[in-house]
Amino acid sequence: MSVRDESEDLFTLPALAHGAPKNRFPELSIPASAAYQIVHDELLLDGVSRMNLATFCTTWLDDQARRLMSETTDKNIVDKDEYPQTAELEQRCVRMVADLWHAPDPDHTPGTSTTGSSEAAMLGGLAAKFRWRARTDGPYAAAKGVPNFVCGPVQVCWEKFARYFDVEIRQVPLRADRFTLHPDDVAAHCDSNTIMVVATMGQTFTGLYEDVAGFAATLDDLQQRTGLDIPLHVDAASGGFLAPFTAPELIWDFRLPRVRSINASGHKTGLAPLGCGWAIWRSTEDLPEQLIFDVDYLGGSMATFNLNFSRPGGQAITQYYEFIRLGRVGYTAVQEEHHHVARHLAQGVEPAGPFELIHDGDPLRGITAVSWRMTEETDYNLYDLSDRLRSRGWLIAAYPLPADRQGETVMRAVIRHGFTHDMVDLLLADVRRSIDHLHRHPLETSLTRQEAGGFTHDATPRSA
Repeated sequence: MSVRDESEDLFTLPALAHGAPKNRFPELSIPASAAYQIVHDELLLDGVSRMNLATFCTTWLDDQARRLMSETTDKNIVDKDEYPQTAELEQRCVRMVADLWHAPDPDHTPGTSTTGSSEAAMLGGLAAKFRWRARTDGPYAAAKGVPNFVCGPVQVCWEKFARYFDVEIRQVPLRADRFTLHPDDVAAHCDSNTIMVVATMGQTFTGLYEDVAGFAATLDDLQQRTGLDIPLHVDAASGGFLAPFTAPELIWDFRLPRVRSINASGHKTGLAPLGCGWAIWRSTEDLPEQLIFDVDYLGGSMATFNLNFSRPGGQAITQYYEFIRLGRVGYTAVQEEHHHVARHLAQGVEPAGPFELIHDGDPLRGITAVSWRMTEETDYNLYDLSDRLRSRGWLIAAYPLPADRQGETVMRAVIRHGFTHDMVDLLLADVRRSIDHLHRHPLETSLTRQEAGGFTHDATPRSA
């Protein structure tokens, strides 16, 4: 072990006189200050997270939230016997979220924190599969085939769920000029092997909300005609902590009896740190007992129904902090400001180029995002614009639409906590500057998504 002379300058230490270990486990120790500096400096190559308008995830925390995260790094949320108050705060959050989403009995609504909305979505899907497997009445009495679920454009976690848990995904192609699944297209894809229909509150590509109430009405009619009782699962990864505050008149949650489960990301519009999600079921009957494990762990017995086991408790703790810090009034003020900033961006985007807005940040239509497409051919495309904006530090997603619309490219910017009116002005100035540069210096060959390093949050997984 090398010993540092405190009179030495950090950058004269032997540990910094050569490259960092990259391919083999290092043999010798180095001073903590040198190891920190190496890692710290390498991370300078990452983008600035607050300028990343491709991600939906939280990139700003106040000092108290950071302190709570630091103070709770050693708390294992799974060990409810050793950390009973952490478990209590998690359950308080479950009850608060159930209340926010109008569960019939919030005090007894089953739910859990997760590492994010993807894990929560898979738990909702598994519960639907187990409920379907237990059905033996009416049209479900016949021998079952491969279970399936019906959806429109979805985040890749649903494709993972289908592949990992042997479920067919029936992704309905977009038709006409629609950007979301329409209720009219749902029933034709359902049968006795359909475990659920997935509705998205905040579609990945455009930020638009799907018509959850319309889906519910379609499935009510289907049940009346055929006896098929197909539940709705709502993927509210981003909209779950927006719509209750900025569009309370929008009916999408447990106010619809057809909705049996909802997933959301606390670490997106819930304002919690990365690593926080929520899965909530309408009632105890909607969470099959086969998914719940009672295990003895570190001195106590506990129920668990997560895909993960040991994980930090700080994210759920900090989510509770945000809930009690802001309350309904505070969340409404914060989220309305996000929509206001999104509308300001939308007003500047459309006149900046040959662009047509798809979503302008309207809280009744979608999340705090702005999405647009090009209306005419020019000497650049949206991938070129995305790549040019990277030179100024901005990361904005550009990608093709899914399922029968892949010839169309869209660009989408997500407005999150900490992104201000002034930052929009800076971004719009760079958009105009980038377009002017592309006109003056046209590329011989426009960039493809891969060449531009396009955002792949919802990319189609490689075939098996």
